[in-house]
Amino acid sequence: MKLFKTVGVLAVILTLSLTSCKNDTLPKPAGQLRLDYPVAQYAHFSNHCPFEFDINEDAVIKEDKNCGFSIHYPKMKATIYLTYKTVNGDINTLLRDAQKLTYEHVIKADDILEQPYINPDKKVYGMFYRVGGNAATNAQFYATDSTKHFVTGSVYFYAKPNYDSIMPAADYVKNDMQQLLESIQWTQGR
Repeated sequence: MKLFKTVGVLAVILTLSLTSCKNDTLPKPAGQLRLDYPVAQYAHFSNHCPFEFDINEDAVIKEDKNCGFSIHYPKMKATIYLTYKTVNGDINTLLRDAQKLTYEHVIKADDILEQPYINPDKKVYGMFYRVGGNAATNAQFYATDSTKHFVTGSVYFYAKPNYDSIMPAADYVKNDMQQLLESIQWTQGR
């Protein structure tokens, strides 16, 4: 009888040890790429053009024709394009074109949020557009004094527009664009 108890106890121990040591495969949590960018430091930029603004010190600026600029972010494969036009009495056409450019992205965009910008002290009035979703651009703006100057800006990434993938870089550049808009000043006598 003792032999049966000992064999029974050994059988239970053996069964428990074999069944309790299974290697259960558990799914790993989804990993996410962590992208950290340095805190933006801004420098004032001015040249012969009739407007000046603040720019991220990590960005590379290149003047294009007619006081347009390309502001490159090499690490993020992004570029902000600035275009300057004189108003010449056709402010409504310029406003319509700027709005049309933004709303052409509505096909791919999840939403477009408009944020007005008004600075009567500097005579800068504009609109900042936040474009959500997989659109080609996720931020655009225009700024004007409504009589002489009109500036538009938009950002483009040199990658497939998958918003989830570029979101950290897009947010970083979007903040720079907003700083740029809010720092625009019209220059006199240039």
